[in-house]
Amino acid sequence: QVQLVESGGGLVQSGGSLRLSCTASGSVFRFLPMGWYRQAPGKQRELVASISGDGITNYLDSVKGRFTISRDGAKNTVYLQMNNLKPEDTAVYSCYARLISTTYWGQGTQVTVSS
Repeated sequence: QVQLVESGGGLVQSGGSLRLSCTASGSVFRFLPMGWYRQAPGKQRELVASISGDGITNYLDSVKGRFTISRDGAKNTVYLQMNNLKPEDTAVYSCYARLISTTYWGQGTQVTVSS
């Protein structure tokens, strides 16, 4: 069974940092597009960052220069390093992985940034 397990959310003050991790079961995931979405209460879900199987990254404009997505193929893990966090970054962050036409999701992790 395919599983994505996330960790690393929490409460941090404005300007602080957090690192989210998403570990996938199965070695095939090291080659798949993966990334992170977030959804804040009352707002639409938005794609925060993505990374292709060969390491090409894309970011939401509002997080460019603050967030960095990376992957460790040996550990089947994708990371989202979040620096200089702002209250508007508060949301549930969910990782995903795409295998052909199927998208797999993690359970979601809460990130709360206090002002």
